[in-house]
Amino acid sequence: MDNKIQFDDKIFQEAVRFYAAVFSLPPLASKIYAYLLFDFQKVGITFDEFVEVFGASKSSVSTSLVILLNAELIVDHNKIDERKRFFYINDEYKRIRFEKIVQKMQDELKLLDDLDVFNRKQNQNYEEYNERVIAYKDLLNKNISNIQESLNKL
Repeated sequence: MDNKIQFDDKIFQEAVRFYAAVFSLPPLASKIYAYLLFDFQKVGITFDEFVEVFGASKSSVSTSLVILLNAELIVDHNKIDERKRFFYINDEYKRIRFEKIVQKMQDELKLLDDLDVFNRKQNQNYEEYNERVIAYKDLLNKNISNIQESLNKL
C-alpha cells in the first residue's frame, strides 16, 4: 500500500483481526478502521484514498464507511476549502463504548431484580438471592462504579 500514512503491517493486521471480532465488522470496514488508527496527525483520509489504498470498489468502500459511521466508530468532516469529506477515528467512541457497557450492566441488574420480584410473588417458599447471585450483582455494581469513575476522567 503506497500512501501518505506510515504504518506497521503486523500491527495493522492485528488491528484488523481484533476490531473485526470486537465490533463484528466486515473485512473491509475493519481494514478501514485499522488504517485510520495510524492517522496520528488527524489529517483525515478521503474516500478516494480508501479506494486507492485498498484497491476496493467505490461501492464496497462506501458501504464500509456507512457501517463505521452508523456504529459511531468514525466521523467525517468537510474542510472549508475542499469539497472532499475526510474521515477520522471518533475520539469520543471510547466514551460511547463504555457508556453502552454500563447501560447493559444496569439493564441486567434491573432484569435480575425484576426476576426476584416475580419469584417472590410466585413462590411461597421464596428464598432471597443465593450468594452467587448476590456476588454477581455486587460485581456488576462495582464495575459500573469503576467505569463511570474512569469515564469522568476522559
